[in-house]
Amino acid sequence: MSHKATVWAIQQRGLKPATKIVLWFLCDRHNPDFGCFPTQARLADDAEMSISSLNEHLARLEELRLIHRVRVHDPRTHKRQATRYILGFEDGFPQVPTPETGDGFEGTDEEQDCDPTPDSGHGAISGFPAKPSPDFAQSHLRNPETNLVREPLSKPVKEEEGAQACAAISDQFFGEMLAALGLDATALPGWWQGWPPRLHVQRWCDELGLTEAEIVTVAEASRQEHPEPPDGPKALDRAMQRAAQRKVEAAGQKRRKRKSEPAPAAKAITDLPAFYAKIVNADGYLPVSAISNTMRDAMLGRGLVTPERLRERGIR
Repeated sequence: MSHKATVWAIQQRGLKPATKIVLWFLCDRHNPDFGCFPTQARLADDAEMSISSLNEHLARLEELRLIHRVRVHDPRTHKRQATRYILGFEDGFPQVPTPETGDGFEGTDEEQDCDPTPDSGHGAISGFPAKPSPDFAQSHLRNPETNLVREPLSKPVKEEEGAQACAAISDQFFGEMLAALGLDATALPGWWQGWPPRLHVQRWCDELGLTEAEIVTVAEASRQEHPEPPDGPKALDRAMQRAAQRKVEAAGQKRRKRKSEPAPAAKAITDLPAFYAKIVNADGYLPVSAISNTMRDAMLGRGLVTPERLRERGIR
């Protein structure tokens, strides 16, 4: 991490919130001695967005001459490595962009094997078409016998992810949560726009086990504690984690309480003649010695059993 780089990123004005987030995480990965070499997979995870969205913001940053990307290859194996990012404040930042430099690809060979998406930004940067390095052209050729041509995706990945987010989080629930946070759904800041915040909220349900009502309650409590709405759902993670922990502890206390409660006492038998008569008539187990003459006479006198039934059970 470079303090100088992150301060420089914060000082940049006029950027969309998501674009500035990407720039900040790039600067956070900058090393003053070795430079900036994060893969796009790493950056996308840091910024909590898809690689396709990340590419759009990287292209915009390069358009504004805030970053410059340089394609890097291993000199021994000729394999493509993580793209090098030169930041605008560095001494080596080029004065004029050239089409021969970076192409915005994720960087490593493992990431090259992933299926490209229509809006992923592969092969194009700052308006220049991608072209293979003349020194390593053969190393990028695919074997037509082992690599079949893939059909393009029917829908962009962003649209599919957005549809999944909308299906997971209903507009009604998301609107209730925004209202609890004091946000106007018609004029949302960039932190709360699109599908990434919806997927983040869904993780509170899936990973923390919170219900929609519990999430809204935590949001209301957060709004009472802080005068300003949070900058995106990530700012609420700790509050949601504490709520989930309280829920687990409460459930544990209920279980312990149930275990500690004494078992209900057996109901005392107050009518012995009726009790024994029920056993006699139902062919239940009954030692003959358990029926005294007094008990026999009591059952007969109340008409609970018949003399024939008593003789069948061996009681005289």
